[in-house]
Amino acid sequence: MALELKQGLRLSQNLVMTPQLQQAIKLLQLNRLELQEVINQELVENPALEETSDGEEGSPDPGELSADGSEGSVPDPEGEQKRDEDFVAQATTQTEEEKIYTQQNEDFNWESYIEESNNYSGTAPSMREVNEDLPSFENVLTRTTSLEEHISWQLSMAAITDDERKLGSLIIGNINEDGYLTAPFEDLAKEADLELEDAEEVLKMIQRFDPIGVGARDLKECLLIQAEFIKPRQPLLEKIIAEHLSDLERKNYPAIAKAIGVPQEKVIEAVRLILEFEPKPGRSFNIGDTQYITPDIYVYKVGDEFVIVLNEDGLPKLRISPYYKNILANKSELGKNSKTKEYVQDKLRSAMWLIRSIHNRQKTIYKVTDAIVQRQREFFEKGVQQLKPMILKDVANDIGMHESTISRVTTNKYMHTPVGIFELKYFFNSSINSSDGSDSLASEAVKDKIRQLVSKEDAKHPLSDQKIVELLKRDNIDIARRTVAKYRDMLGVLSSSKRKKVL
Repeated sequence: MALELKQGLRLSQNLVMTPQLQQAIKLLQLNRLELQEVINQELVENPALEETSDGEEGSPDPGELSADGSEGSVPDPEGEQKRDEDFVAQATTQTEEEKIYTQQNEDFNWESYIEESNNYSGTAPSMREVNEDLPSFENVLTRTTSLEEHISWQLSMAAITDDERKLGSLIIGNINEDGYLTAPFEDLAKEADLELEDAEEVLKMIQRFDPIGVGARDLKECLLIQAEFIKPRQPLLEKIIAEHLSDLERKNYPAIAKAIGVPQEKVIEAVRLILEFEPKPGRSFNIGDTQYITPDIYVYKVGDEFVIVLNEDGLPKLRISPYYKNILANKSELGKNSKTKEYVQDKLRSAMWLIRSIHNRQKTIYKVTDAIVQRQREFFEKGVQQLKPMILKDVANDIGMHESTISRVTTNKYMHTPVGIFELKYFFNSSINSSDGSDSLASEAVKDKIRQLVSKEDAKHPLSDQKIVELLKRDNIDIARRTVAKYRDMLGVLSSSKRKKVL
């Protein structure tokens, strides 16, 4: 079979991920705080981009889009019908325009292009008064002592040899946030050049530091160390921990009493003391920083309608720098192919793309939120129990966008509603069939129902998974026992045997 070379023409369309398109997609999935950081960074790097306040040149005309993609708070459906295309498709179309700018750089009307930027202002800044009488931020900061620092301080005051101090540092460095030793102790002793017997003494010394039991290798050792400090000593209590910890976990007190040969009342009395022990000695030092959630969207009920407001507090209001507009307008200062002109044009395009991308982002978030509010209206009025099943495709069909766009919009963004603060992804749930054939329920609504049933149960006779299934059927919720067990685990609820309280 002979081989030959041929030439042919073929027309095809490809989606090219240009830097501008990548930027548009990136901005779409950022939350408000992340967007603010990106804008501030761009203000530093791009001299053609400027921050302005209300009333200055560059403010949008009354008929133009506001920062949330609407006129005021509610968009005009007729005026915005053409803008309902997918965000990614819009960015792609603009990318093709940029190719024309590159190819016809000399013939392009840059003055008209810059004037258009006045209709694409960003968001208004948040103005706050600064009280000069207050101390500086650095002077009010504080830092709590970590578990490692607290134990190291106690070790530094111990009268031990250098090798023992080295082992002590190795032990402290391998204690996790719960207070348990995670590394093999024999390896640590070998690294410190100590005999295992001598190394055990160092470990016992650390385990009796504050908090008691820190450095234990397992739960049994941790509880036994704390039991040693009870005065007078309780041999029964120590025997229960050492030999019947599994029965203690299952609260099988009759089995413990039978195995030890003591009345069950004595076992229960000892268990009361064990319940006062700390199973995680390092917990008091593991406070962590408080994570505050700043909603990206606010939904208010005004009369019988819900009003959507995007949180733009602190976001700068953007415009093209008049200085660079004047440079571009004065052609005598710019050579035909000068590097200055190329630099100015590049920065102006970058600034324009950022402003347009922010507007498209805000408009898309508004439309997605509006679709969620329309579909979940009963939730916003009555609470979680009225949450309806909803998937990404439902909202995508409502606003004419792709599911991947909806997924990006709902990532890491929170909504403030009349019934609480929820992540946007919270509203997307699988459906649970009802036993009477009526409307299906959202899985989150079923989880909330299980949570309520467990919170109202008798602590001495907790509800089993099968009992929960039967109670849910009374409310026309058809669900399997294994599904109840899965939802219970997701809620962090223990099994009925571990929830049982007999004390």
